Amino acid sequence: MAEVKQKSLTGKVALVTGGSKGIGAGIVRRLAVEGASVAFTYSSSKEKALQLLHEMESEGGQVSAFKADSASASELERAVRQTAEALGPLDIFVSNAGIANLGTIDTFRLEDFDRMVNINVRAAFVGVQAAARLMNNGGRIIVIGSNTAVRTAFPGGSVYSLTKAALTGLVRGVAIDLAPRSITVNNVQPGPTLTDMSSAHVDLVKPLIPLKRMGNVSEIASLVTYLASKDAGFITGASITIDGGYVA
Repeated sequence: MAEVKQKSLTGKVALVTGGSKGIGAGIVRRLAVEGASVAFTYSSSKEKALQLLHEMESEGGQVSAFKADSASASELERAVRQTAEALGPLDIFVSNAGIANLGTIDTFRLEDFDRMVNINVRAAFVGVQAAARLMNNGGRIIVIGSNTAVRTAFPGGSVYSLTKAALTGLVRGVAIDLAPRSITVNNVQPGPTLTDMSSAHVDLVKPLIPLKRMGNVSEIASLVTYLASKDAGFITGASITIDGGYVA
């Protein structure tokens, strides 16, 4: 009789911010498939959130959704508490929520700058801080950055690159802070990945990728799942780029 493979995250509790669509939804799916009880936040995409819930429930996954705008510290902190109250102390926290407003430096509006910093940087800090306080020792914290932290490449991306570069410093410091509790902290930096948001830019970006294709959400989710697993226990403070060689 063939041996049944043990799911790598059975019994673990996970929270993914911005998990209703795109890369976030792919991470939710993969963590649930690997046996974790997964909660995710959504801001405005209620319909997509419900679709994901129904999809995962039909496949036997234990998935919950909480409405929370990552620009609001109080809402994000509440979602972390709700997850711990509903599912138990956290083992995995994935800070995925983010936005991209593009514009050259001479035209970029201050209010757009503030909102992007709030969601891409401040929310990562707030979420990581709140999650760490309610996380089991030996837990996993993963933030989703971008390869634009390494290479901006196009006009109009300076502020987005700034926010993603900030995450590289955050994870290095937090990794040291939480090392006494054996909590690892890492940053995944996707390159061009096929999502609804990126579909309009495929023809522009694909020729710049040595592998000559866009990444798949499932590939990003696989890396996140590995970093969330027991096998990745000696990786911390790292920023890992997954972009088909785009920044090589």
